[in-house]
Amino acid sequence: MGSKRCTVAELVQERWGDHRPGLWFEERVLSHHQVAAGAAARAAVLADLLPPGAEPHLGVLLDNTPEYPLWLSGAALAGAAVAGINPTRRGPELARDILHTECRVLVTERAHLPLLDGLELPGVRLLVTDTKAYEELLAPYEGARPDPSKATPGSRLLLYFTSGSTGAPKAAICSQGRLAAAGWSLVEHFGVRADDVHYVCMPMFHGNAVLADWAPALAAGAGVALRRRFSASGFLGDVRAFGATYFTYVGRAVQYILATPARADDRDNPLRMGFGTEAGAVDAAAFEERFGVRLVEGYGSSEGGAAIQRTPGTPAGAIGRAAPGNDLAVVDPVSGAQCPPAVLGPDGRLLNGRDAIGELVNRAPSPFEGYWRNPEAERARQRDGWYWTGDLFFRDAEGFLYFAGRTDDRLRVDSENLAAAMIENILARYGDAAAVAVYAVPDPVAGDQVMAALALRDGAVFDPARFEAFLPAQADLGTKMAPRFVRVVARMPVTATNKIHRVGLRREGFRCTDPVWWRPPGETTYRRLGAEDVAGLEAEYRARGREELLAR
Repeated sequence: MGSKRCTVAELVQERWGDHRPGLWFEERVLSHHQVAAGAAARAAVLADLLPPGAEPHLGVLLDNTPEYPLWLSGAALAGAAVAGINPTRRGPELARDILHTECRVLVTERAHLPLLDGLELPGVRLLVTDTKAYEELLAPYEGARPDPSKATPGSRLLLYFTSGSTGAPKAAICSQGRLAAAGWSLVEHFGVRADDVHYVCMPMFHGNAVLADWAPALAAGAGVALRRRFSASGFLGDVRAFGATYFTYVGRAVQYILATPARADDRDNPLRMGFGTEAGAVDAAAFEERFGVRLVEGYGSSEGGAAIQRTPGTPAGAIGRAAPGNDLAVVDPVSGAQCPPAVLGPDGRLLNGRDAIGELVNRAPSPFEGYWRNPEAERARQRDGWYWTGDLFFRDAEGFLYFAGRTDDRLRVDSENLAAAMIENILARYGDAAAVAVYAVPDPVAGDQVMAALALRDGAVFDPARFEAFLPAQADLGTKMAPRFVRVVARMPVTATNKIHRVGLRREGFRCTDPVWWRPPGETTYRRLGAEDVAGLEAEYRARGREELLAR
């Protein structure tokens, strides 16, 4: 495995001359050497394309194709930073992400070109990977050799977007040193070997795929197998075809895999383990029973400010205890006082959620490296010498930590963090809406679902068909933003200071006296939520041990 390299550039350079298979994608196989050579060529291209004096930033708007790790590796060699551009963003919001991170080069593919139609991106050079012009651009640089001398541990490498409570997504900074250290940490924790194959099926614009899947593979010299986009039906076939031994997941991915038809030979696969977040204890047990593969739940804030590590003896449903170097506490976000330990019933359900659930903070010095051009958000994240995660947890009497959701005006839907205010601004365009409030209700499996309360203009009646037609007409409404539940209120509830009373809306959720319309999973139309629907939902929460979250 070699000595521990301190930068990602050194890890890339170390693969030069290694002719073992290193990268699989569909029918293509590249050796580790070919990946290092391709990275060197792209680093040389960057050196010529980036204007003198400009921030060395490039945007990557790609599916999980070989070009993604090649450009990550090339940027590392060039001492540049990659901004992972989320293809579910739309219109002006997509342009804002590219311009905010000061990308002077944007790498994309033909499939994503329609997303850029009509966008004003002054000073941005566009490279389209699956074109003849791109091949011709790279050709003169193909003899370049990887040179890690431009990189230091403190060199920026990632600018990855993480949504928060203050509107537009924030670009978290990750240096080469932090990414390399994260890779080495997982190599040691999970015993990653050079003959392992890491299956990367989560999107690489997301921190999970890069920090928890690609980085440990790079550190250990393991192989990487890419899936263009996650496919539950294609998961097991890919694992077998690539000989994958390790994968990561977020959100509902595990549930989607479990929803595929079971087969007698499901356990006939090379996987050793899966690592991720929000699978839930019930689905993790079902996954191990069906596929013979252990899932390890972990927690690490996207910004690197806090981490929880699973250890032997961790109870079902718990994430684990504070990782080494972390001093984690669950506190009241207003007073800063520690919340009392959780009281758990014989079945493991939380009995004192109102008191025990609070925000997770790290009271030790954290590796958080800040947000790009956003000092206000940095101050909100680091207050009074603590790192505030923005995530809700509770802690049992033994110190084990359990994830309980997101803070008030954030939502996490299918592993994507969304800001309620942004969705509100879009829904406020609905012609019959006098006021809009967007908030999270817990998902029965993991994370959140979007719920919206609408106060209608005088004389208006909620028309579900009209609302359904309105949603896809909004160019900036991302694919995860459409409300699952719509509550129609006679008057928007407000506090004494005339702010929307979100706590009350969230606490009532879909179990309220006002009429509620919803789109059940897999359906495209809204229909009235009835008593039988509520009973069915409650049973699903109860079966998955998440009923207590409905009352928080």
